[in-house]
Amino acid sequence: MREDIDELQVLLASTCAALHLELYDVELRASTLSVTVDRADGLDLDAVADVARVLSAALDEHEALVPAAHYELEVSSPGLERRLRKPSHFSGAVGSVVALRLGPGISGQRRFESTLLAADESGIEISDAGTSRKVAYADIERAHVVFDWKAALAGAHGADEVLDDELEASSEPAAEMMKEQA
Repeated sequence: MREDIDELQVLLASTCAALHLELYDVELRASTLSVTVDRADGLDLDAVADVARVLSAALDEHEALVPAAHYELEVSSPGLERRLRKPSHFSGAVGSVVALRLGPGISGQRRFESTLLAADESGIEISDAGTSRKVAYADIERAHVVFDWKAALAGAHGADEVLDDELEASSEPAAEMMKEQA
């Protein structure tokens, strides 16, 4: 079974690569094949729809690799608050704030929202209250990047003010010309 999943991932990764996309993650849940794709400059809805069609056709051609006779294919981007499941996901998020939930049986604090300092094949290092802490992947139950919505909205609001100022400044000569013509 593991060999089939590996072959499935190779098929999906090569199909995505042909479209200049990265296969970010594959997850099998009941009768749902969830495929997450990414691209350095981001994805729009059209790109997701295109890759969904191409992946569906590739899966139809290689139906022996699909684990269920009937399945639903879900294709999405990882989003801003992307889930972190693999060492490569964590490596790509170094420097970001991440939310971690450690598994049962871990002593001490089990939930963290910390800066991800480093990631290697065995685990990660986070900044916890000014000190660094190593966490093994086996101890992580769930993890995702935390997007700073307040900063993004504040930045967008600041950009709106700059744009308003620029529009106002550029409309002043036009307003003067209209006064002169009247």
